[in-house]
Amino acid sequence: MKIAIASDHAGYQEKEQLKPVLNELGIEFEDLGTGSEESVDYPDFARKVGEKVARGEAEQGLLVCGSGTG
Repeated sequence: MKIAIASDHAGYQEKEQLKPVLNELGIEFEDLGTGSEESVDYPDFARKVGEKVARGEAEQGLLVCGSGTG
């Protein structure tokens, strides 16, 4: 299984903590950002994940954000 993952700035640390867990479970993933805690717009990253899943380039998507709506 391959999943696309992304976060906004508020979810960045949690996303980074999930990556070793995914590796340990043998789950292939593509990190679509963000790459830091610098402020970004969440919808930009949600769109990237959604497009990957819609195109069949990832089976699932995982979004992490500060609001909890991901």
